[in-house]
Amino acid sequence: MNDSVKAYQISMRLQGMIALLRIRQWIKNVFVLAPLLFTGEFLNVQSVNNALLTMLFFSLASSATYIINDIHDVEHDRKHPKKSKTRPLASGVVSIRSALILLIIVLLTVLLCVGLVMPNVLQIIIFYLLLNLSYTFFLKYQPVLDIFSIAISFVLRVYAGAIALAVPVSDWMFITTLCLALYLASLKRRQELSLSGTEGRAVLQKYSVFLVNRYAEMSATGALLFYALYVMTAKPQLVSSIPVVLFGLFRYWYIADTLDGGESPTDALLSDWPLLLTIITWVLVCGWVLWPIQG
Repeated sequence: MNDSVKAYQISMRLQGMIALLRIRQWIKNVFVLAPLLFTGEFLNVQSVNNALLTMLFFSLASSATYIINDIHDVEHDRKHPKKSKTRPLASGVVSIRSALILLIIVLLTVLLCVGLVMPNVLQIIIFYLLLNLSYTFFLKYQPVLDIFSIAISFVLRVYAGAIALAVPVSDWMFITTLCLALYLASLKRRQELSLSGTEGRAVLQKYSVFLVNRYAEMSATGALLFYALYVMTAKPQLVSSIPVVLFGLFRYWYIADTLDGGESPTDALLSDWPLLLTIITWVLVCGWVLWPIQG
């Protein structure tokens, strides 16, 4: 085997190892920054540092859960027409042994760093890891529980963001986050059913498109209602952001229903400029309205 072939193989393995981390999915961890925005702490340098560190730690923790999930599902993924080519383990680009070594490195890094730098967040990270471990081996096979376990992981992100800043967070924010995450998870199941049928994952055999549509409708209504109540009771100056949120919910459902998106919230966000612009607009509106509080 010549040097160029060896170099190519090493390069492919490195790319596969990086792909195992699913860095693209780290965007989900921006939920950690919600308390930073709504408590008006975004002008405090120390608060910003704490929030960004917490987001980084959650990103590494989420990468660990992705590796565990890929190892657990490797045989199933090898039979999948798409995942057998795109997943590093299923395609054979990365060995299970290498994945286990990477998993140990990531887990040790995140647990040691969180324990040393932000011990107050450590318990939340551990609970998040245990929740996702339970999801991989049990919860993702249980109807309704699978959707709620995904949603709770987003609530934990918000809670960790609040703990990192040592600030209280309104109960309205927690319930709004839960409903929004249930909405995203329900539409994800809907798209999996619509595009791949019941073959994509075992739990889909226990759902129907009609049922998960009702779940999504209920969750979207709850997210909008609780967000509006939160704004009206705790942050009335943010009332102008409510139409932006409503448009975002409508646009995401349009992506799922008409453009066959929604199976991956990350892909939907990064590929649809109106949705991305809506979220940026919402952040700017919230930041602008809350900015004078710092004066």
